[in-house]
Amino acid sequence: MRDYRDAKTMAKALRESLAARNTEITHSEALEIVARQFGVETWNILSARIETKPEPAGVSFEQAVPIVRIFDVPKAHEFYLGFLGFSVDWEHRYGDNFPLYTQISRGDLRLHLSEHAGDATPGGNMVVYMKGIRAFQKELIGKDYRYMKPGLEDEGTRLEVTVIDPFQNRIRFMEHKE
Repeated sequence: MRDYRDAKTMAKALRESLAARNTEITHSEALEIVARQFGVETWNILSARIETKPEPAGVSFEQAVPIVRIFDVPKAHEFYLGFLGFSVDWEHRYGDNFPLYTQISRGDLRLHLSEHAGDATPGGNMVVYMKGIRAFQKELIGKDYRYMKPGLEDEGTRLEVTVIDPFQNRIRFMEHKE
């Protein structure tokens, strides 16, 4: 008996069976049909279940904390604290006039900002899954940040708000539609 972990194989078999009857569907359409057969609304939801594999006893992971390269602390604070609404948790410097390494957070999301050259590459890209993206987007455009007015993009199975910091690091906030 197959279970949800066999969903991709089932989608392939569905496409092949329909093609033999002269009915063509895309792989994406087949995945969506299989997801509904398992009682979930979208492939993305089923896919998240497939990707969640049990860990060996004693192994567990906590939240990943991305390191974001910055070059100018006041500009970083204007963007991350003023515009995005983060708070500083702690700051570290090895001495006077040394580069800053700091943790900022908002809710359960934590980021490390670093002026250290080897910690991260400018122009990075990250995805942050969240709930309440419509309210978040309204909050951002309500702040009247002069460098950015992010829109709310409907990407089919998710809503997305993309922001780019002053150092060309891109953050894509996403919420799955349910």
